Amino acid sequence: MFGLLVPEAFGGGGATAVDNVIVQEELGAADVGIASSYFNLTMSLPFLLLIAGTDAQKETWLPKFCSQKVHLLAGAQSEPSVAGSDLFCPVPDPKIGMRTHAQREGDQYIVNGNKSAFVTNAGVASTYFLLCRTSLEQPPQSSTTILLVPKETPGLSFGSKTELMGMRGAYHSEIYFDDVRVPVANRLGDEGQAGMIMAMGSGAMTVGLAANFVGLARAAYEYALAYAKERVSWGKPIIEHQAVGLKLADVAVELDAARLLVWQAAFAVDAGDETAVPLKAPAAKTYAADVAIKAAQTALEVLGAYGTTKEYETEKDLRDAWMGYSCDFTREVLRLGMVPFL
Repeated sequence: MFGLLVPEAFGGGGATAVDNVIVQEELGAADVGIASSYFNLTMSLPFLLLIAGTDAQKETWLPKFCSQKVHLLAGAQSEPSVAGSDLFCPVPDPKIGMRTHAQREGDQYIVNGNKSAFVTNAGVASTYFLLCRTSLEQPPQSSTTILLVPKETPGLSFGSKTELMGMRGAYHSEIYFDDVRVPVANRLGDEGQAGMIMAMGSGAMTVGLAANFVGLARAAYEYALAYAKERVSWGKPIIEHQAVGLKLADVAVELDAARLLVWQAAFAVDAGDETAVPLKAPAAKTYAADVAIKAAQTALEVLGAYGTTKEYETEKDLRDAWMGYSCDFTREVLRLGMVPFL
């Protein structure tokens, strides 16, 4: 499963982004936190290596990702005092952007800094795709670089698990880099190419996450629909009351729309469509998260007071759904990024 998107030549499944979103929807319907953190992230991060890695890097890392029973991956990007949206800021100011610094010494980088408490899989992943600055005197657009850092590297440590309102099955924590030595051979692309690599390789990750939330929306909808067909008031199932039936009909329409938007974006990723990453993938993610929130809230409304109890799934679904608003950038930041490509 974790190697689903890795080519068969490296021991993976050789699947497409369309294949992946179908799988990710099913996983998201079971638990969106586990689906998005452990599965989608680990399954899609190798795309960055496929795009920017050398032949030697691919032959070294990809079989390792696929051959072990569990080899979770993590992206180390966000920082406590740096806005995540700084990654998209076009202003060429060296003071803007992440502060984790990698100083080159010979054939190694010495990394110092820390990443925020919201890094997915931090502390449980085996390998980290670290975004850092190779110069704090140059603008982030020309100095942000990706390094591959194994968990066992000396000087790498982690904070305690971050407790979130939703996605409680996922794992997030801070990461600390204290004179962490990383071989130059572990650098993806050249120095300063992180933005370009992320722009080229993040499509599969984004549409997979969108599919996770389509799965959550579907699960919430199906749960409420089943309840509405069994719960009786005024002598008939509440699905027969228009106030309830119309709520569920609206969700059914928006659920199908979200799924088709995700499939369209995944198809664009597979086709190499230049609008896939800046336009179609963020559109799919923002809409899918919005639909998940609406579906979960509607489910809670249909179940009434029962929906607020831990005995039923609706309160968890709503907590999980709201995580989709801000994870991997807020809907506002993603939609602002879409504007130039409209």
